[in-house]
Amino acid sequence: MEIERLSAQAAWQRLAAGARLVDIRSPAEQATGMAEGAEALPQDGILENPAQLPQDAQILLICQRGLRSLQLAQHLRTLGFERIASVEGGTEAWQAAGLPMVSGGLDADFLARYSRQFRLPQVGIDGQKRLQNARIVVVGAGGLGSPAAFYLAAAGIGHLRLVDADVVERSNLQRQILHVDAALGQPKVDSARARLLAINPKICVEAVNARVQADNVTELLADADVVLDGADNFPARHVLNDACIRLGKPLVYGAVERFRGQVSVFDAGRQPGIAPCYRCLFPEAPEDAPNCAEAGVLGVLPGIVGLIQATEAIKLILGIGEPLIGRLLQLDALAMRFWQTRLRPDPECPACGASG
Repeated sequence: MEIERLSAQAAWQRLAAGARLVDIRSPAEQATGMAEGAEALPQDGILENPAQLPQDAQILLICQRGLRSLQLAQHLRTLGFERIASVEGGTEAWQAAGLPMVSGGLDADFLARYSRQFRLPQVGIDGQKRLQNARIVVVGAGGLGSPAAFYLAAAGIGHLRLVDADVVERSNLQRQILHVDAALGQPKVDSARARLLAINPKICVEAVNARVQADNVTELLADADVVLDGADNFPARHVLNDACIRLGKPLVYGAVERFRGQVSVFDAGRQPGIAPCYRCLFPEAPEDAPNCAEAGVLGVLPGIVGLIQATEAIKLILGIGEPLIGRLLQLDALAMRFWQTRLRPDPECPACGASG
């Protein structure tokens, strides 16, 4: 026997007559709004325990567009559910028919802005709120900090602190996408703040026009959940690394030169003896290391590396996936080849080793 397919209007009438309307979408989908009178029972929970639905009741299943509810109804029919139906067109049809909806209790901007992201089961509403409550310090509003900050802002990181003491120069515009020609001569952090708030006015962007140094690094990083390293010199990276170890902050590292880039996550402060730190890789600053002005850099390369850094930062906040702890991801853009090098803690490391 075929499953009965009801229009939204017919389902509303059946609900009024005593039928049970069951919204089988994920909690993230349900948070965007539900048909009034519907019970929230996600499909996975029903499949795991069908007995939570009484077989003798008239049950109307509703999803987003009608496909999942029909498939679940067909499955439940094989388990003996005879009085079961599916709402044709799902919640979208219910809304289109002008039938009453109930809010999930979340801000409309939040629901619309992040809907594609919190639908991911690894994120969900709780994960999106975690991002909203997170604080990330981005050191450097240049080649790496620009793309990283752009996507962290768009992803909904609630508080971004940008730290940089430089001003926007014309030579920056080839790769530092936070800045525009009209911002020439402005402090980079002010230019960056304006662009980030333009894409997401719901977050807080703190502009700190300063260089990271030993005498201010603790104050800059103390309340951070994650530190993203977009610095352009070894002394600043060493100061950041040492402070992150001392304060127990994960450090998302990135670097570019010519056509090559590399990314890693250093977390020796929280995982001593297990995770390496930046000084395990570079104990001291090479005397002959060129900068971008001397060596040059392909304009898109900082974008690739900066976006990987942003991805790692988001993963750390959410506690999902496998971060690049103990791994150095390297990229050759000319060959378009990625490879990894295993990094282990150096027992003799001057920062995180036994003698540090």
